[in-house]
Amino acid sequence: MVYKFRVILDTEEDIFRDIAILEDDSLEDLHNAIVNAFGFDGMEAASFYACDDQWTQLEEEISLFDMGDNPGEHKTMSSTTLSSILDEENTKIIYVYDFLNMWTFFVELGAIEEEEPGAAYPELLFSHGILPDGMPGKSFTADPVSNEDIFGEFDDDFDDEDFDMFDDGESFEDFGYEDNWN
Repeated sequence: MVYKFRVILDTEEDIFRDIAILEDDSLEDLHNAIVNAFGFDGMEAASFYACDDQWTQLEEEISLFDMGDNPGEHKTMSSTTLSSILDEENTKIIYVYDFLNMWTFFVELGAIEEEEPGAAYPELLFSHGILPDGMPGKSFTADPVSNEDIFGEFDDDFDDEDFDMFDDGESFEDFGYEDNWN
């Protein structure tokens, strides 16, 4: 059977690729298909993560390499077939490429179909959107329209003058604290 996936980059813009791959292929094969479909060089670490129907990441990580203390203790992409973790009931996984930049993708199994004679898999079926030069970062900024005091009830009556702990030009030396750091 052939698994048909939609791989969606986690950005505000619509950027996705549709990929067909055999059900008995490994997650490493899917990883390579995603890397090629999005034009990455494939030189970075990556992992797949189990998730629920609302895309909430679960604890299970399937990494490109076994990173555990005991070899064989953790699942790896090369030892995990697509059909062992994905089926008609479990259709979603999360893929993260390059942990420095955190390229995050939502990978959803959209269809399971018969293999087409003569077709080569994995196959890029459809491409939409252009990959940005860098993964857009998350923005944590205050509402620019609001002119309210951002400190609210935690604000106090201190101002810049209150940060001067000495009066009238005094310093640490005036209180017997000599510089003995040499």
